[in-house]
Amino acid sequence: MMKKFFVIGNPIEHSLSPTVHQHWFKKNNVKATYEKKLLEEKDLKNTIKDIRNDHVAGINVTVPFKQKIIPLLDELSTVAQSTLSVNTIYKKNNKVIGDNTDVGGFQKSLMDNISKESIKSALLIGAGGVAPSIVYALKTLGVEQIFIANRTVEKIVNLQEKFGPLLTKIAWEDLSKQQFNVDIIINATSLGLNNDHMINLNFSSIDKKTIFYDVIYNPSETRLLQKAKKHGCHTVNGMKMFLYQAQLAFEIWNKIKPVIDEDLTNILAKKLYD
Repeated sequence: MMKKFFVIGNPIEHSLSPTVHQHWFKKNNVKATYEKKLLEEKDLKNTIKDIRNDHVAGINVTVPFKQKIIPLLDELSTVAQSTLSVNTIYKKNNKVIGDNTDVGGFQKSLMDNISKESIKSALLIGAGGVAPSIVYALKTLGVEQIFIANRTVEKIVNLQEKFGPLLTKIAWEDLSKQQFNVDIIINATSLGLNNDHMINLNFSSIDKKTIFYDVIYNPSETRLLQKAKKHGCHTVNGMKMFLYQAQLAFEIWNKIKPVIDEDLTNILAKKLYD
């Protein structure tokens, strides 16, 4: 029987999840399909019903539904509960379960590039979507101070209630004025999906040792990363996080750990650069 998987979000056109999972289905002889679905919030209930009725085997969740989907689920994994953010859904023992592979994906991608001892402070831009997962991941890696800026202050307040004094609020308009003496600057907003958008930072005050990390992987280099590279900083895009979180989700669904091989990275590079 052919299993069905989806990634849901809005926007969703930029997602390369179907390419990744279809590659792994083929490599591991899994009879399955994986598609992307553009949804509105009102469609979420029916999507969960499809899992409940075994019409769909698993779902990945992206912006803006990582929090909104939670009330429709029966159970959360420990990490999903700690972050109140879900990106992977499946059915087990007749229950629809929400999990979070963003935390593991982000941590692994970070450790590929730097040692955890070198990160004690961070500036996080964005407080929705994947932000709770990043804060949780940084906390478990031993980061002691996270400055956070978001256009909607309410979202920062929600995170502060969850993570306490670890988070220091920065006004959005102060991003371009304030001096940030931090080890890593992370963009967790969708600003950069469209190259017209730019996050204004005061680059003249930023140390060249600061690492810039953008969770966006398509485009492979956002204007923020271009500017950081020009400034002489080490930059990391979201591709490895994307691949690692997908690997963890695939393993949850299929009980097989797929390989991130050269074939896959070449297919993705072709899609991104052609």
